[in-house]
Amino acid sequence: MPTPVRDQFQRTLHDLRISVTDRCNFRCPYCMPKEVFGPGYPFLHDPQLMTLAELTRIVAAFRALGVEKVRITGGEPLLRADVPELVRTLKQELGVPDVALTTNGWLLEKLAPALRAAGLDRLNVSVDSLDDTTAGKLNGLGFSVARVLRGIDAAAAIGLPIKINCVVQRGVNDHELPALCDYFRARGHPLRFIEFMDVGNTNHWTRDRVVPAKEIVERIGAVWTLDPIGPAYRGEVAARYRYRDGRGEIGLIGSVTEPFCRDCHRARLSADGKLFTCLFASLGWDVLGALRAGAEGVELENFLARIWRGRLDRYSDERAELLAKGESRAKVEMSYIGG
Repeated sequence: MPTPVRDQFQRTLHDLRISVTDRCNFRCPYCMPKEVFGPGYPFLHDPQLMTLAELTRIVAAFRALGVEKVRITGGEPLLRADVPELVRTLKQELGVPDVALTTNGWLLEKLAPALRAAGLDRLNVSVDSLDDTTAGKLNGLGFSVARVLRGIDAAAAIGLPIKINCVVQRGVNDHELPALCDYFRARGHPLRFIEFMDVGNTNHWTRDRVVPAKEIVERIGAVWTLDPIGPAYRGEVAARYRYRDGRGEIGLIGSVTEPFCRDCHRARLSADGKLFTCLFASLGWDVLGALRAGAEGVELENFLARIWRGRLDRYSDERAELLAKGESRAKVEMSYIGG
């Protein structure tokens, strides 16, 4: 067993989120607003991206430091053709116990069989609205939600466990909470409501558009009786509630109003191989550059361990104080780091 590496607050390194591309086929305003990420935006190109072989060596170093969970993100990860092969490598060659993937679902109906065959353990699919007009505004391109829902059904039909992610914004989609719950609890998919967060610098975040997790629970609890349940594992970010009638559960990710920095065990790797120790970080360490310069095996492990041991991040705990002081900081964009 690897010796746990701990940061300055004694948090171990357990979860790794890997962005495999900074590109996406949606333009969600809270992630990739089309007025910013439009024609001419300097997306990464192949020489800048981690290859499958490089990803394998980097994840092997993280595994040696205690990583047990890997989540594949983007941009939209299913735009990258070798994602099923990456899943297979993570499961079969590196023995990662838990490999998950987060997707907008647009390509899921086609690619779900390959992901299942590769050994993917579970999926998170983003669904912010069941109404085509609202969904079209939230994906930025007017796309109907029907294709995403078909993808979810196709993945579920071949046995892939699925959770649904929904970013809640006041005055935008918060009126749909009961409808979303009704639809997904009927299909047996846990629904995770995520407070609208101030990730990056382009998503026009304001505090008044945040619907607090507590309010979401109260509003859903007025329709269906909910009972709180404990975390499924240490470091789980969602506060979970079970429907008393036995038909599934919801989760609340309250990064704004109920921060969970004290038990955050996540590292994030951008598509060009930069290591970020917080979703709200400004700067990343160039792991890919170190690898290409010759750092391998123990040397690469030591490089990663030094970064983690120096980690002091707790932005969500500090947010209220920073806002009260009128302070702001440049933060990495969600589309680049993968949420």
